[in-house]
Amino acid sequence: MNNLRQSLIGYADWLGYGHGKRVEAWIERLDINMPELQHFRAQMLPSCPAYVASAAAMPVADGAPKLAQSVEMTPDQEILDAMERAKELAHWNMFTWLATALPQHEPGFLGGMPVAVKDLMAIAGRPLSGGSAALNDTIALRDAEVVARLRRAGAAFIGATNLHELAYGITSNNPRFGRVINPAAPDRIPGGSSGGSAAAIAAGVVHGALGTDTAGSIRVPAACCGIVGFKPSYDILPRRGVLDLAPSLDHVGPMGRTVADTAALFAALLDLSAMPAWRYQSLAGHRIARLAGYFDQPLDPTLREVLADAMQTLAEAGATCSVTDIDGMDSAASIQLNTICAEASATHNTLLQQNGEALGEDVRVRLEIGNFLPGHWYLKAQKMRFQLAKDVDAAFGQADFLICPTMRTAAPEVGVTSVDIEGRTYPLHTAVTHLTMPFNLTGHPAISIPWSQTQDGAPLALQIIGRRSADWQVLAIAELLEKMSPWTKRQTAGNRERDRHAGN
Repeated sequence: MNNLRQSLIGYADWLGYGHGKRVEAWIERLDINMPELQHFRAQMLPSCPAYVASAAAMPVADGAPKLAQSVEMTPDQEILDAMERAKELAHWNMFTWLATALPQHEPGFLGGMPVAVKDLMAIAGRPLSGGSAALNDTIALRDAEVVARLRRAGAAFIGATNLHELAYGITSNNPRFGRVINPAAPDRIPGGSSGGSAAAIAAGVVHGALGTDTAGSIRVPAACCGIVGFKPSYDILPRRGVLDLAPSLDHVGPMGRTVADTAALFAALLDLSAMPAWRYQSLAGHRIARLAGYFDQPLDPTLREVLADAMQTLAEAGATCSVTDIDGMDSAASIQLNTICAEASATHNTLLQQNGEALGEDVRVRLEIGNFLPGHWYLKAQKMRFQLAKDVDAAFGQADFLICPTMRTAAPEVGVTSVDIEGRTYPLHTAVTHLTMPFNLTGHPAISIPWSQTQDGAPLALQIIGRRSADWQVLAIAELLEKMSPWTKRQTAGNRERDRHAGN
């Protein structure tokens, strides 16, 4: 251990990063990731090419080319009500800033849908913070391209949402803007990094929001808060004007109350002029494979029951159901670690050097340890990633869609640093992102939808994965599952009961 300590201090000094006094924090963090590092070192260097992240083909809805009707127009009063509710819930720390007057919106097909944007994306005339005190807030001169597209489609922006600092974490406990509260389960984390976006939807403030997803940062908050979160195929949506974390892993995507809301945002983000006819009428003829092996060993027993219930429901509805395993998936976590650490540290190296003291401790130490991983490990990780992507593609030879839980367990409680699942102990970050991050590595589209809940009301979510560019098909299947889920049935029954009382 003393040799490691001295080596880290010496290497940091050689790099010109004169913070050797932080060596104990570096050792502690490296120890957390030691299982992934040891696994990675034990793997042979593949003979295949290195993975190169590239944009998938533009997705086409099965219902195209006919264009369907616009989404329902949102009255100005509903937008004002959303803004007022956001102010009333300011202590939940969901927003970094809020609009102070009725947002102007163009006459696009979104019809004034109240929308929030993760404070990682430029909105013209507004500050861009990245959720960090280490960045000097700048007033954006122009919209990020995805924001501009939503604006053209008629979105009404009511504010920017809080996040895990620099989008590098999963608790959304932000040192500058406060800890985001999970409206669905206040004693549990809201997930991250797009925690503010998910919470704003779950709290009934907005219909939809934008997030980013590097290891699960859209799907994990969606699962924790009981909403829908969609990570499209890699780079189908432009990231121009969005702060990078790890560019080959970063995805921009929509989040919504329902799959329909999420699909409407997705159409706008693709810069379509109207909603395509995207829905499936039934599950008949669709092949859906449950992911086994890595994806169900271990699983919280409640989630195991949830998945079995969902598969039975799918089969009864006419889907052809099967079980499949994906070779090499046990290496996913080590590939992810050696990819995200290298890319995030490269992205924020200047910030770390010049203003590292202003970063939150958890983000700072993760950026620091990225400097200590050898460059040839990054290349090895990309070769292993190439093979993993091929293995995931191969899984679609016998299935149209893959399904698994979004997380191995329900949202962990606030403040915990590790999670026990069926006799195995995971660091918090690993437990939360284990089932989502493989599809950041491979770039496949994936969506999280709530299926049911724990006895104390915490959401339990399922993840559906599709072929590259099959984004609309993933949304269509997800909507059919959403309609059959106990979560939706419970909400529908609750709405009917409220309407009955309102009519008395």
